[in-house]
Amino acid sequence: MVVPLVALGLALALVAVLQHWNTNEYALTPGDATPVAPLVKIQGLKTDPHHDKIMLTDVYLTSLSAWQWLTMHFQSNVEFVHSSDLVEPGIPTDELGPQGFLEMSDSKQAAEVAALRALGWKLADIPTGARVTGVIAPSPARTARIHVADEIVGIDGATVRSRCALIGAVDKLAPGDTVHLSVARAHIGAKGVITWAGPRTISMKTAAAPGDLGPTGCAGVQGSDRSWLGLSLEDGVRYAFPGTVSINTSNIGGPSAGLAMTLTLIDQLSVGSLTGHWVVAATGTVDANGNVGDVGGVAEKTIAVQRAGAEIFIVPQVEVATALGVAHSGLRVIGVTTVRQALFDLRALGGDKPVALTTPR
Repeated sequence: MVVPLVALGLALALVAVLQHWNTNEYALTPGDATPVAPLVKIQGLKTDPHHDKIMLTDVYLTSLSAWQWLTMHFQSNVEFVHSSDLVEPGIPTDELGPQGFLEMSDSKQAAEVAALRALGWKLADIPTGARVTGVIAPSPARTARIHVADEIVGIDGATVRSRCALIGAVDKLAPGDTVHLSVARAHIGAKGVITWAGPRTISMKTAAAPGDLGPTGCAGVQGSDRSWLGLSLEDGVRYAFPGTVSINTSNIGGPSAGLAMTLTLIDQLSVGSLTGHWVVAATGTVDANGNVGDVGGVAEKTIAVQRAGAEIFIVPQVEVATALGVAHSGLRVIGVTTVRQALFDLRALGGDKPVALTTPR
């Protein structure tokens, strides 16, 4: 068949346009399932040299052009997500990368705390400030170049130890007031490692809140109906750890590896086999108290762990049906809501009850 040159030229031109026409859609596709133990280094605590195979799993998140959106609809194992489902209202998608690395940094700290607490250690929360998780555009904070992971430790000479302390102080100001923030600047390296510099002062004028922002979650603060900076915040916190733990998660963002990291640390810091020598993969957020939270992309993660040879896949309880929907008969899916429940289920499969090699205090 002869294709007229004019028609061919128009078709090529259309493809070129579609390749450069960005949509607000993202694609989730199966990523990798990676054993956590080789990524972990522990100093100052006794460890078991015999490690179980516990894997974390991730997904690939791809911003789609119109052409990619069309072609990927003919592929299997793809989940399409709108940008509005990935960021809070008003926060631009260029913050997805920094947000992911901050979530991973928080997740690693929470995994260490949850693991040590599961083994009997008493670790107290030490509040450090109000940590930035997102900056609305436009906003006073965006204009002042406040960034994700920066930690605000003071306002107008007063110490800030939590997000509510900062929100309450700003709420007392009128729009147009000048505020002086003491900010520990964060540096996020190319591979996602975050370091913080000493505090510096950053000044800005407050603005009127753009409509109803909803409840603040802070006692006695109804909302920023007077002044507003345009920040999404979390509590900054640190712990006095009995040893030093590092987990190399280069180029991996998000909080969903929390459960896998927690189980790996418990395995390494205790005697015996935590998994009963099963090949285990896990996904789920973990907080410092050992609660397991929901994550996205579980269907794609299930495919990834099957490809990696996992025999057991531990997921948040609410995601069991999703995982079972794509799991083959050789993969056992277990749903949990806490680290304690995960340990109980692993013992039921032949795993040992974890006993700390270093006496907790």
